[in-house]
Amino acid sequence: MDEIRQWLFIGAYRDTMNKSYLDFNSIRAMLQLAEHVEQPGIVSLYLPVEDVAPISHEHIRRGVDFIREYKQKGNRVLVVCGAGVNRSSAFSAAALKEEEDLGLFDAFKEVKKCHPESMPHEPVWISLCEYYNESTPFLDLMRLGIEIHKGP
Repeated sequence: MDEIRQWLFIGAYRDTMNKSYLDFNSIRAMLQLAEHVEQPGIVSLYLPVEDVAPISHEHIRRGVDFIREYKQKGNRVLVVCGAGVNRSSAFSAAALKEEEDLGLFDAFKEVKKCHPESMPHEPVWISLCEYYNESTPFLDLMRLGIEIHKGP
């Protein structure tokens, strides 16, 4: 689990299973994209989003609205998928885009900076671009990943 912002965390399915770790990070809401795990005192929304398939516009809207709602209530939100790489990075970038009025690519760069393994699959990225009417090619994400892994 990594902190993207004080209110936004990204992680993997295994993070949802560790209640003491969730409490240590003051997580009070979880957007779950792989499987639904209930934890006492933590609100969750499970959206069944396939790993390598496009994300429906309805799921994007519901997921981002959930993140923003619980952020507005002063909660820390954890966004999780199976491995914490693809779907969770997409929803985290979308939430940052809307919360901070960023372009989608700039929002993804913020996520990638804090959680280097982030990399939406191409159909997932295309879904976000279509939803937000932006046109950053998937190849730009791949280049960003190479630049970050190479370091200075």
